[in-house]
Amino acid sequence: MTPIAAHDGADAARIAAMPEVVDQVALARLYGEPLFAMPQDLYIPPDALEVFLEAFEGPLDLLLYLIRKQNFNILDIPMLSVTKQYLVYVDQIRKRNLELAAEYLLMAAMLIEIKSRMLLPPKKTAEGQEAEDPRAELVRRLLEYEQMKLAAARLNAVPQYGRDFLKANAHIEQSLQPRFPDVHLADLQEAWRDIMKRARLVQHHKISREELSVREHMSIVLKRLQGQRFVGFEDLFDSSMGTPVLVVTFIALLELAKETLIEITQAEAFAPIYVRLAYSPT
Repeated sequence: MTPIAAHDGADAARIAAMPEVVDQVALARLYGEPLFAMPQDLYIPPDALEVFLEAFEGPLDLLLYLIRKQNFNILDIPMLSVTKQYLVYVDQIRKRNLELAAEYLLMAAMLIEIKSRMLLPPKKTAEGQEAEDPRAELVRRLLEYEQMKLAAARLNAVPQYGRDFLKANAHIEQSLQPRFPDVHLADLQEAWRDIMKRARLVQHHKISREELSVREHMSIVLKRLQGQRFVGFEDLFDSSMGTPVLVVTFIALLELAKETLIEITQAEAFAPIYVRLAYSPT
């Protein structure tokens, strides 16, 4: 016998030993092995295989379901058929959850009362009119509940924040005026050092004494800025005038900035420094 024939014979023997199931379909797989029959010693908790095919939100929901499922006229409810079906459902839930069944038992008592009143001959009122249908109050409650249920379904279909969509956040700059970065003291010191370096390159070795007025140079700076949108910080200094004039001009700039008569700004960090007249609303 060839190895292939022996292998086929072993497979045939294993298949023949399997339980008789349709097309040899396994019920489940346990650790990768097919399971063709339920183990005899398998313990299943009593509540493990409970399946609820329908879920109701209360007695009115159950009644409405029974009426609509069988296309009954809600204005002419066949109380006998509906009450029987209702009591079957209540008997099932009473065995599982007595607290849940209490509310349904109250409605069951109401249905039985309505059915018993319908069996009695109708009584006429003092005005000679027939008494109201015993089902009228129940019909009214069912119609109101159905309206509220449909309204709740429509509201639930509306897109809701956090469930169907999320809010997008975008930052919008509200200010129309450009926001320039502040000029720090270190930036002024660096600009001043650059001016002093250039002044030394054209420095004259002439000793003279002159009196320089800070107020006078403040006026000179203001006139220089008059009619100009921006003036470069370096352009306000004349290196040919010598170091004393440069120092007084720098002090004049500091005084003007202190008195908020001028603004010292720059387009971005480490960018050239500019000076302009302070804006004063008319």
